[in-house]
Amino acid sequence: MKTVLKLAGLACLVSLGACSKSPTENNAAAIESNIDNAADNIDAMASNISNDQAAGQLTNSADQLRDAGSNAADTVRDAGSTANNVESNTVGM
Repeated sequence: MKTVLKLAGLACLVSLGACSKSPTENNAAAIESNIDNAADNIDAMASNISNDQAAGQLTNSADQLRDAGSNAADTVRDAGSTANNVESNTVGM
């Protein structure tokens, strides 16, 4: 029971920490997390294959997927910061 309460308390703290992030950062983090999970699944498949060449190709695919996810998250972050700059520059016009 104590463990359940500790985990519930930890979940509350994590959710409060997420509230302080901007919506753009939350979206970018979600993209990165989802793609990283997919890459982890590909790595798991690679570890279950006995063919070393196929496992290596899957591992390379997982690395490329992680890179693409990072780039996509950066694009979302950049778009959000650009939108914020435009809004702040047009106030009072």
